[in-house]
Amino acid sequence: MEQLKSHGKWSGKWTFILAATGSAVGLGNIWGFPYMAGTNGGGAFVLIYLACILIIGLPIMMAEIVIGRRASSSPVNSMKSAALDSNRSSNWQLIGWGGLVAGILILSFYSVLAGICINYIFISALPDLQLSSEEQFSITTSSASNLLIWHTVFILVTAGVIASGIKNGIGRFVRVLMPLLGFILILMVLNAVINGDFLRGLQFLFSPDFSQVNPQTFLSAMGQAFFSLSLGMGAIMTYGAYMSDDQKILSTSITVGGLDTLVALMAGLAIFPIIFASGLEVNSGGVGLVFITLSQTFETMFLGQVFGPLFFILLVIASLSSSISLLEPSVAYFSEKNIISRKSAAFIFGFLAWFLGIGSVLSFNILSDFQLLGDRTILDSIVFIGNNLLLPLGGLFVAIFVGWFMKKELIQEQLQLSDGFLNTWYFFIRFVAPIAVGAILITQI
Repeated sequence: MEQLKSHGKWSGKWTFILAATGSAVGLGNIWGFPYMAGTNGGGAFVLIYLACILIIGLPIMMAEIVIGRRASSSPVNSMKSAALDSNRSSNWQLIGWGGLVAGILILSFYSVLAGICINYIFISALPDLQLSSEEQFSITTSSASNLLIWHTVFILVTAGVIASGIKNGIGRFVRVLMPLLGFILILMVLNAVINGDFLRGLQFLFSPDFSQVNPQTFLSAMGQAFFSLSLGMGAIMTYGAYMSDDQKILSTSITVGGLDTLVALMAGLAIFPIIFASGLEVNSGGVGLVFITLSQTFETMFLGQVFGPLFFILLVIASLSSSISLLEPSVAYFSEKNIISRKSAAFIFGFLAWFLGIGSVLSFNILSDFQLLGDRTILDSIVFIGNNLLLPLGGLFVAIFVGWFMKKELIQEQLQLSDGFLNTWYFFIRFVAPIAVGAILITQI
């Protein structure tokens, strides 16, 4: 293969763990997973989810790291290298291209949601008590110019971090802000213990109710495990390219999966006791849960004007840690090919995501009635293409390629596993993971 420009390596073993965990920890973990767990059997769902992390998430994560680390390049070139070195067609690099497209599409709407989180730091610090939380959210999102400003701020910060490089940009960012995220999360849980109905929150999240478990519960757990770990979009493959050769892939992947799950569970323990103590019902996850239900509790609780902004700062940090992993694969490819500099690539592709995000901004207001795919808004259409199609397809083909087409000796060079562990991993990457991700793809469609 042609000589590619080196990106450098992470400054330490924990930098990769923090970066990969940051990529995995996002808005979906904090406002999606706890609600999904609580309404799908509590502890029963958590157990199923953990099993899905082990048998689906970790095998594919390890496969992505293997491909990325051995080539030390972007997903496109890493896939091409693995295919050619396995005497396979270079067309397998299309998996990498799919990841690049998915990353930009997802960033385009993710940035809009993250921008609302930035806006809510100030709204929760100085709430207008004459407005209900529903009215406040409606006013916030009905202004296209307001959403566009915060969308722009978020994209500029994301591009700025990536433009600074692997060590001075992404590496420094995750070493500072991921521990800060953990610290704020601990404060929020302590607040829930003091001011919330903590026992009811524990029961909601962890009390096993197997009567609520059905086939859909397993599909939901599989989907959450897959999407939660940022699989299928090249982010883990890219971060693996910056990973040192002496770092153990198996133990590192388990650590990332464990930290990702821990953050999601702690978020639930921070959110639901407060909601229950306020006498409110948990009627939805996602946007409604955070910007309406939770905002209402912050307005009335003791020190709400402190913990409200802290919570939204937490969301912004989680969003940024994910957004840089969405943009980095595209920047890595074009900078390593010496087409443009890293700084230029960061802001060019950041601008592309920003431009595409205008459609998501307008979906909240001016173009809320405009439909693209079926009865979907522009925002919902981009979510469908990026999350529901491209990510599962990427994960499915990674599993198929590594399990069936990549040379076994190339894989073992990176994994360094005993025969027993290697054969077990092969079973999951060849059979279990493709079937499970295929099921996720079908249900998402």
